[in-house]
Amino acid sequence: MLMAADDDSAQKLLLIDAIQRLGVAYHFESEIDEVLKHMFDGSVVSAEEDVYTASLRFRLLRQQGYHVSCDLFNNFKDNEGNFKESLSSDVRGMLSLYEATHFRVHGEDILDEALAFTTTHLQSATKHSSNPLAEQVVHALKQPIRKGLPRLEARHYFSVYQADDSHNKALLKLAKLDFNLLQKLHQKELSDISAWWKDLDFAHKLPFARDRVVECYFWILGVYFEPQFFFARRILTKVIAMTSIIDDIYDVYGTLEELELFTEAVERFNSYTS
Repeated sequence: MLMAADDDSAQKLLLIDAIQRLGVAYHFESEIDEVLKHMFDGSVVSAEEDVYTASLRFRLLRQQGYHVSCDLFNNFKDNEGNFKESLSSDVRGMLSLYEATHFRVHGEDILDEALAFTTTHLQSATKHSSNPLAEQVVHALKQPIRKGLPRLEARHYFSVYQADDSHNKALLKLAKLDFNLLQKLHQKELSDISAWWKDLDFAHKLPFARDRVVECYFWILGVYFEPQFFFARRILTKVIAMTSIIDDIYDVYGTLEELELFTEAVERFNSYTS
């Protein structure tokens, strides 16, 4: 479906967005990159393109690392340089533009303006609507895609995508199966790490220290959830857990003299490695 030549770019954008937000994009990394690269290399933004599609294209390309010019949003301004008030009636388009603004970089004033414009109108839209789209708006205003944790956002998006009459049943089924399989994998990883932590017996050896190994695992899971990064999750969880132990020793256990010696040792180590 991604690589089909007869699909128009708008449909492919919708498909890529769904794949990414459902948390299964790691299965199709090369295909997604090929499609978006083709769009970036050969696309010409049409003045007739609606704000929803233009904003979605901009966001997906920026997410992929392509520097798309924000000048395309001038198409949605009036003669006085303000965003057209007629856009405010298109809640779906406003939401798409709002999400796109969170991929702005310093100096892109038009996106700063767009953020203020869309935030104001979306807040107003939630007061006069109770449909599923309004629920999406409330969620986005609280936490836009750019600032969400992939696993949590994927779980939230299942119900949103399923409520869309045009959703792809095969894709939704794949996403749910994949989510459950990964959850089992993560549970097994955490079980193994917890067993390692229990064997260290810090609860008795260092009773003043915080038991944070589960918390540390979730920190890393928020960055690397894909199955191929299991080794990174394991190593980084252990590193952070041990660092937390050192932090607790430093804060609540060591004497001033001991901590001065420890600090000097760390500083000497830094001087050797720098």
